[in-house]
Amino acid sequence: MKVTVVGAGAVGATCADNIARSAVCQELVLLDIKEGLAEGKAQDMMQTAALLGFDTRISGSTNDYSKTAGSDVVVITSGLPRKPGMTREELIGTNAGIVKGVCENILKFSPDAIIIVISNPMDTMTYLALQSTGLPKHRIIGMGGTLDSSRFKYQLSSHLGCSPADLNAVVIGGHGDTTMIPLIRFATWNSLPVTQFLSAEQQEKVVADTMVGGATLTKLIGTSAWYAPGAAGAALVKSILNDEKKLFTCCVKLDGEYGQEDICLGVPVTIGRHGWEKILPMDLNEAEKALFAKSADAVRSMNDVLKTL
Repeated sequence: MKVTVVGAGAVGATCADNIARSAVCQELVLLDIKEGLAEGKAQDMMQTAALLGFDTRISGSTNDYSKTAGSDVVVITSGLPRKPGMTREELIGTNAGIVKGVCENILKFSPDAIIIVISNPMDTMTYLALQSTGLPKHRIIGMGGTLDSSRFKYQLSSHLGCSPADLNAVVIGGHGDTTMIPLIRFATWNSLPVTQFLSAEQQEKVVADTMVGGATLTKLIGTSAWYAPGAAGAALVKSILNDEKKLFTCCVKLDGEYGQEDICLGVPVTIGRHGWEKILPMDLNEAEKALFAKSADAVRSMNDVLKTL
């Protein structure tokens, strides 16, 4: 198995590091446009192999897509990171050109690859990747909801004083501060509803803090986060290559599901060897349906910017 991570910045390098440690592929290529960056980080990672006990062969490339040939999965992290005060919408103009170019170059050498999009604004970049490549919808996956759901579990675990691994909690909708929908009504602590243990005020705080999770980190560290986004991308790669059929919230093309069409949004899906394989329905109440429709409207307004580029 072969994986390529495009973009050797903090998110891409962290994603690659997690993939290498999980030993799910024999070959891993890190690619970047900055001279020597991918090569240097690849060497640095390879020098941990003897210490960490993995056998994945990691190589770096400065914009030479021929070295990515035959990739089974490609993770796209390239593009400008979000800076303090910058919205995801402001990233569209620059990152759209980058993501479209990456997709075109990748498919020249890996026509059967499954593509995972991490670049922001993620919902719009996932939609762009699907529209510009013409690939079957199951082969284009946006990572956002996987990260948001992990952040949701972190907030819940902080209030409950429990292990995040014992929690099941999902965030659907767009990957944005105002478009994501943490579904606390469905969240469980080893099958027990978390609403049994949290006051209404605590529940509101968990939801609010989850929604601004990315912005909070951007304010604290001065740029977008990378450990959790990188780990989320790697988790999807692992589920694909091992055909795990794991359930994640991912940004995928909707064709009538959840009442939406011609849009890529975060919903629960199973992830296996062929990409995303099945969308799972959730019994949303009227308020949750309204929030999902509002999220879809906001993402469509961002997608409309693509028509002006």
